[in-house]
Amino acid sequence: MQSDNPLELLPIVDEAGKVIGSATRQKCHDGSLILHPVVHLHLLSDDGKLYLQLRPDWKTIQPSKWDTAVGGHIGYGEDVEDALHRETFEELGLRHICAKKVTEYTFRTNVDAEYVHVYIGVSSDTVMPSEETAGGRFWSFEEIEQNIGKGLFTPNFEDEYRMLRDNGDFDGFICNLTTDATS
Repeated sequence: MQSDNPLELLPIVDEAGKVIGSATRQKCHDGSLILHPVVHLHLLSDDGKLYLQLRPDWKTIQPSKWDTAVGGHIGYGEDVEDALHRETFEELGLRHICAKKVTEYTFRTNVDAEYVHVYIGVSSDTVMPSEETAGGRFWSFEEIEQNIGKGLFTPNFEDEYRMLRDNGDFDGFICNLTTDATS
């Protein structure tokens, strides 16, 4: 069975997102609530749907739940945008994305604490989910709204989705792949 590398070295950050040290993935997820940075990408389709990935059942946190299109740890010494592109390629096979950062926030559970860098983006490439996910698909916003609170989605996704929806971040999102691309 596939699993995450418990010895992967992750940065530790303060409440402002500044790196102040490092710890292993295992230590960051053992209930110590060590704040570590992650990156999320909300991927929109041309027809206004949102791609969600299904987390594999081997994940230690929120297995078999629908989640943000891309979500992953930022490696120790890695730049946020480099992590965004690495994770997007590793999880969805997308090389060319146009993504814009919309916010940063801290998300805490009973087992970990993440400093989340949130992007919204588009791609002209075809999504090719890797074995890091259990697949995925585009959901209409109506479908998402109908399923919030039913245990299908990760709590992190539900909270983040509501925040972006309420802030109007999805409304009229425009990203020109030829001029705005971050890749």
